Amino acid sequence: MWTFSKSLCLAIFCFDRYMNAKQNLEMIGMTPLSSIAMSAYTDLVRLLKDDALSGVEGKPTLKERGDKAYWYAARRVGTEMRFIYIGEDSDETRARIDRIEELRATAKERQAERSRLVRLLRAEGMTPTDRATGSILSAMAAAGTFRLGGTIVGTNAFRLYEGELGIRLPLGGMANTGDIDIAQFEKLSVALQDQVDPGLAETFSALKFDPLPALDQGRTWRWAQGGSGQLVEFLTPAFGEETIRDLPALGVNAQGLNYLNFLIAEPIHAAAIYRSGVLVQVPRPERYAVHKLIIADRRRDGAGSLKSAKDREQAAFLIKAMAEDRPDDLVRAYASALEVGPRWREHIGNSLKRMPDTSGLLDSLGA
Repeated sequence: MWTFSKSLCLAIFCFDRYMNAKQNLEMIGMTPLSSIAMSAYTDLVRLLKDDALSGVEGKPTLKERGDKAYWYAARRVGTEMRFIYIGEDSDETRARIDRIEELRATAKERQAERSRLVRLLRAEGMTPTDRATGSILSAMAAAGTFRLGGTIVGTNAFRLYEGELGIRLPLGGMANTGDIDIAQFEKLSVALQDQVDPGLAETFSALKFDPLPALDQGRTWRWAQGGSGQLVEFLTPAFGEETIRDLPALGVNAQGLNYLNFLIAEPIHAAAIYRSGVLVQVPRPERYAVHKLIIADRRRDGAGSLKSAKDREQAAFLIKAMAEDRPDDLVRAYASALEVGPRWREHIGNSLKRMPDTSGLLDSLGA
């Protein structure tokens, strides 16, 4: 009886919290997703995480590197041991590892449930990932891109925040893109000592992508798909000179970019609504919003360009949404960026001068 009462109280609390957030979003002109859609999305991400672990063959093994620990699946291949990266050590990862045999035994049931949840999310009006983008993300996920720390950045990440934030994204320019940008920390790529399989060059070739020539001969960080106009680019944080770097875990080169380290720190999982769902990794939305304020002021074609305007639109939308539902996360990310140094403050300040409503909103939060 006590357990039932506790569960009922929790359900009522969650529903009340959802209704308050829904009313707040409606008051500022944003359309919230239904509580049914929010629950379905949460379940879909959970099931996709279960599948990500259950599909890895081998004995779970913990390895410590420096002050962090990582889980691998160890299995013998010929005369050698192969270690396949599972994820960073956490309570959530350990809980799944404890249930790994159960997860492997129930894979077919989860597949069917994921398909049902995707149908439900489509019916509830959640934006599906288009076929061209979905097929690329699915292939990269199958190769292990996101398992190995690859993080979607740019507008394709913005489009995946519907389920995370519980709001419908606006139609139009700020959510349109033909590019898929994937970022990874260079040090993480080296430290993992694991690689995508098959290699991404092979994956892209099967999808009719061709490598684009770069100034550094023999180093490829961009692929283009003939006919569709899709472009895939790989990026990595730079701390000074923005040169081409190696990402051994992904088997590609990447363009180094300053300020990217702030964006892809502490990434989160998201579900792309394609087929029965694709588990990917995206930046935290509050970091994405603040990062857009920075890069809007340092675009090569100027802060008045169309790309800079799109950066500011996306930042304004996310800040407006998070100010209502997750103000603490937003304020923390904003303060963290300001504390880095004068150049960071200058870029953010210059963007906010063009965004008086957003600047006033941040001020009202005490940011």
